[in-house]
Amino acid sequence: MELGDKVLKGHIRSIGKAISCIENNRPEKEQLIDYLYPFCGKAEVIGVTGSPGAGKSTLVDKLIKRERKLGKKVGIIAVDPSSPFSGGAILGDRLRMQNHASDDDVYIRSMASRGHLGGIATATADAIKIFDAAGFDLIIIETIGVGQTEIEVMDLADLVLLVLVPGMGDEIQALKAGIMEIGDIYVINKKDHDGAQKLYAEVEYVLNINQSENDKEKNPIILTSANLDEGIDDLVKCYRDYFKYIRCNNILEEKRKKRIVNEINHIFTEKIISEVNQFLHIEKKINQWVKNILHEKVGPYTLINKKIEQFIKEFKEQ
Repeated sequence: MELGDKVLKGHIRSIGKAISCIENNRPEKEQLIDYLYPFCGKAEVIGVTGSPGAGKSTLVDKLIKRERKLGKKVGIIAVDPSSPFSGGAILGDRLRMQNHASDDDVYIRSMASRGHLGGIATATADAIKIFDAAGFDLIIIETIGVGQTEIEVMDLADLVLLVLVPGMGDEIQALKAGIMEIGDIYVINKKDHDGAQKLYAEVEYVLNINQSENDKEKNPIILTSANLDEGIDDLVKCYRDYFKYIRCNNILEEKRKKRIVNEINHIFTEKIISEVNQFLHIEKKINQWVKNILHEKVGPYTLINKKIEQFIKEFKEQ
């Protein structure tokens, strides 16, 4: 496969074409991903998530700089909110990372979420495979930043940096709401701002309640100031040590197994839904079904169950 071979050679324009192919769900997408799949599994994948305004893009920019000094090839997937009109990405995080624009070993791709509330574009999982097969050592996923819904990054990344900042006014609410379960490493950014130490203490308190007494099993908390380029070296050392820990304790392998389970379920569900849609001609009949439910007071579960039973019956008769 010509495009796949070029991706494996790290051809920059071909990487872009391959990602566009999966974003637009072109017919050759499945063949491309299956062709590349045997060459995947070497890259480390880091998710960077947190509220809007937490300084995620600036932080990622500093991480790229450090990783390049170590000779690492870095791929960035910046998932942006979508334009409600064009469906395209509207933030364009690449503008904040222009320092690396001329570096052939850094590839930054903004991807539109296309209304997907998990904070992750639906094509992100396949984009990771493309970067991985193309020989990138580190892949960073920077998510939109939409609060509690931003949990899908856990299923795609080997480890997640949850970026928090002081002065947002809702620190305790966020901690109580379950957002703390997302992170592997907690980054208190803008440490030079008032309230940083207070937030650090609050995060530490919550983690101490929920976690083991074994220091090695506790999730680290790192103070940084991305704008001032402070604490970044500590953060890099922290996640490098964390990678070593999860590798040695078989945690990384279990995470990746879970990722494959989720991928199988996702693909299977999409395929089944597609088959049912084609069989029942849902797009053509949906307006009639709405009338049945709205005016005839047919229960939605009753209606859908009948359609599914019809599908199964006719499927068995084939």
